[in-house]
Amino acid sequence: MKGLQTIIGLATAIVCGVVMHTQAQSPKGKYVNVALTNATIETVTKGTIQNGTVVITDGKISAVGTNVSIPAGTEIIDCKGKFIYPGMIDAGTNLGLNEISAVARTTDFNEIGEVIPQMKALTAVNPNASAIPVTRVSGVTTALTIPTGGMLSGTAALINLHGYTPDQMYAGFEGIVLNFPNTGRRGFFDRRTDDDIKKASEKALASLNDVWDKATQYHKLDSATKSKAGYYPELQALVPVIRGEQTLLVEANTSKDIQAALKWVKEKKVKKVILTGVAEGWRVADEIAKAGIPVITGGVLELPTRDYDRYDKAYANAGLLKKAGVKVAIKSESGNNNYRNLPYHAGFAVAYGMNREDALKAITIVPAELFGVAEKLGSIEVGKSATLFICTGDPFETKTNVSHVFIDGWQMPMVSRQTELYDEFLKRDPGVSKTKK
Repeated sequence: MKGLQTIIGLATAIVCGVVMHTQAQSPKGKYVNVALTNATIETVTKGTIQNGTVVITDGKISAVGTNVSIPAGTEIIDCKGKFIYPGMIDAGTNLGLNEISAVARTTDFNEIGEVIPQMKALTAVNPNASAIPVTRVSGVTTALTIPTGGMLSGTAALINLHGYTPDQMYAGFEGIVLNFPNTGRRGFFDRRTDDDIKKASEKALASLNDVWDKATQYHKLDSATKSKAGYYPELQALVPVIRGEQTLLVEANTSKDIQAALKWVKEKKVKKVILTGVAEGWRVADEIAKAGIPVITGGVLELPTRDYDRYDKAYANAGLLKKAGVKVAIKSESGNNNYRNLPYHAGFAVAYGMNREDALKAITIVPAELFGVAEKLGSIEVGKSATLFICTGDPFETKTNVSHVFIDGWQMPMVSRQTELYDEFLKRDPGVSKTKK
């Protein structure tokens, strides 16, 4: 056993060393004033502009259109034949919190405890995580990074995928994560009886209600005594949600759990709430729409939740929710580091019934609106952050290449661990000496 631990430790050190080497050798971004000319501009909110120009000045979009004056001294990038899109926003990841899943020391998204809303994902984000540049060079510029595990598992944070510190990466939104009590089996491995499952679900819901009631009382005492209600960090973290100042992100996936979550939210009068996951949202789409609660659904590239469902229900879920009148954002699936595939999740939603314009909005302006940052992100408009990318075609198609990425006016190096490995092995030297005859 000790020998195995030594081998794992050495392997980890080698992998981490490679990652550190890659990060150290990668070029840095540069802060530029630049005009992106002759492009097809997908503004998202104001239609498509043909043969247009986007001017970036001091980190902001200073001009957009076909007849744009370019300030003297501005660098020009000719984008003829290319497209400009706002940076994509992945509304469900573990970015910066997970490096090597098999090595506990490199994962920081699952803390011990059932009720730990005070645990902030932002404080644990690793700006040097290897998945960040991998994701960024694909046009995904912003991500919600989410703690998991437990019932109230922590506080999620929206981050831009550029910066030396978590504070520099912070994009302006934090929300408490609630994994709503599950009323079904956890998977094929779950051998509990139906009675045991029912009792566990009732116990979990009673525990949630107890915590919520205590947080409500704490809020009342805190308001009356002006912050002299005592030190209870888990209750203090819930006070902004009780007061309607912060969003509660409620994870629920089966139709029965979604219905229970909708009922609970209504009973507790939660003012700011977003449903996440919502794998079986299509079954109860009308009820979600009636409640007026937005959803973040995904991943789209998943199997059906039930053996007897059609194979394409996960693909069609986002479109069916949107058709019912639900405000929908699309996320990739957290935990596997394949966040670069976000546009393909949206692409599959389009292939299985969702309007393309709605799918594009679902990974740009809609999550920006849900997170309260639409004045900065999610579309290409004058005055917004210069967070965008240039590509050769439709980003929903795998043949499309991303050529440039900008985040807050910083031009990102189009380099990641994967591009470096590709370059290394494209024309590799055998690495062995030739034996003399």
